[in-house]
Amino acid sequence: MKVLLIGLLTALLFSNPAAAQAMGGYVMQDSFLIKTSQGHTLSAVVVRRRDVTAPQPVALLFFLYSNLARSRAEAKAAADHGYVGVVADVRGKRLSPDTLAPYEHEQEDVYEVIDWISRQLWCNGQVGMYGGSYSGFAQWAALKHRVHPALKTIVPYVAGIPGMGLPMENNVFINANYEWAFYVGNNKYLDAAANNDRARWRGLQARWYAAGTAYRRIDSVDGTPNPLLQRWLQHPAYDAYWQRMVPYQQEFAHISIPVLAIDGYYNDGQASGLHYLREHARYNPRANDYLVIGPYDHFGAQQGGTAVLRGYRIDSIALLNTRELTFAWFDYVLKGGKKPALLIDRVNYEVMGANTWKHAPSLARLPHRDLTLYLDTTRLGAYHTLRPTRPRRPGWLTQTVDFADRQQDNNYNFPDPIIADTLVLPNGFAFASAPLRKPMVITGAFSGHLVARLNKQDVDFSVTLYEIMPDGRFFELTYYLGRASYAADPTRRQLLQPGVKTTIPFTNTKFVSRRLITGSRLLVVVNVNKNRFAQVNYGSGKEVSDETIADAGKPLEISWFNESFITIPVAR
Repeated sequence: MKVLLIGLLTALLFSNPAAAQAMGGYVMQDSFLIKTSQGHTLSAVVVRRRDVTAPQPVALLFFLYSNLARSRAEAKAAADHGYVGVVADVRGKRLSPDTLAPYEHEQEDVYEVIDWISRQLWCNGQVGMYGGSYSGFAQWAALKHRVHPALKTIVPYVAGIPGMGLPMENNVFINANYEWAFYVGNNKYLDAAANNDRARWRGLQARWYAAGTAYRRIDSVDGTPNPLLQRWLQHPAYDAYWQRMVPYQQEFAHISIPVLAIDGYYNDGQASGLHYLREHARYNPRANDYLVIGPYDHFGAQQGGTAVLRGYRIDSIALLNTRELTFAWFDYVLKGGKKPALLIDRVNYEVMGANTWKHAPSLARLPHRDLTLYLDTTRLGAYHTLRPTRPRRPGWLTQTVDFADRQQDNNYNFPDPIIADTLVLPNGFAFASAPLRKPMVITGAFSGHLVARLNKQDVDFSVTLYEIMPDGRFFELTYYLGRASYAADPTRRQLLQPGVKTTIPFTNTKFVSRRLITGSRLLVVVNVNKNRFAQVNYGSGKEVSDETIADAGKPLEISWFNESFITIPVAR
């Protein structure tokens, strides 16, 4: 009787022309205003099928990139899959009169939106969240303090962690994030014209780099203030400002709902998405998490991949339909349906070059052994040597970098293209292994320890891992970029002592899986980061955002010792 009454009331609500609009076989309301207990207002689009009057589970997308046409389409797609579709806009976007403050309020606002949904007549008390990038972050943010009883599962794609994957990577601010603040912040929707003005952003990076202006003043080079960037620059460490945005340490312990995460080997923010899973497993041994990961970039993972990614034709089996996988998961969790066939185990990954999916019980229990390779100074043809045993005699290679010289840059290590005919290496050192005598599968995230001595107090460095294929081409597997003074602890800067050998660990790296064929070689490139695509760390010991080319002083001299090693996860 209660269900019938609720259904009748719901039907009356949606038959009221003032309350909703008819859209073929659907009923749509695109102007809901949600008042939070803190007095803020968010807007939402709700779509459900007209022929369904009983309460249903709800599929919620919490959305920063406000676009009414897309919000309607997303909500309609949920309705087509047997759910009430709800797309809620971030505080300060679309119909919200509040001020936009990206990342800062989701841990409060998403809970409030779920609470509002749970009290609607068309909701059966079950909510599942999904979505990528910012929407992926928002799902984890919603779990920070407590999990709403109605929230039964989340499906985050390529979820970012503010302060850990963006706008900085391992404490290095990345210029690719610069224009984002204008794209999402110039109006209540999106400023596509600003975002697509590639000449403006390319020119800005080039002029800033050539002038040697302090990074904190990069917006003065552009001529337009960037208040969001200025706020972020006040927090170069992963400090309390960033920590309060998503679950942190023990806050993962109370999260018990099932999670399906989707990510990609070439998602530049992948370390963030997997950090959530690793921390969840660390603080809650009963974490019910699943991962699907393959040869996708940030956008490809949100749709299931593209046939050709940055010049690399991916294996046909890797192509998915992310949306269909999402709703199959919702059917499994919210409706008692079958588990999606791909989810044979908790970690499900595609092996590039093998055209197959493999499965493992957790990220910590991948079926692999650690292959440790030392960076030996001995030459092996065109390269120095990667060797499986520690060199008996100490040795080192010394690299000189003149930060005041803007004519020669160190190459940025972003994998585009993934396969290259040549490797341009104007600076840094390359170390190659002997050719493989049999195929080898790399699965997991590489790590390592660099032992170095330099004449400055800090340095930004990169480590890039390639496969040299038998035909001589270079397949970029993965890379690391980070700041030495934060390598041991991203929450606290520890300057290096000039002239003293120091060990610089790197661990917050990306997961990759690929089958290397007989005759291939591994190649590791170690370099100092100096280019227009990211902050320039002059090594003076001052806050990097305040350094200018005047702080360059004498050239950096850094010696890389043959005690340095990388550890590569090789499938058994």
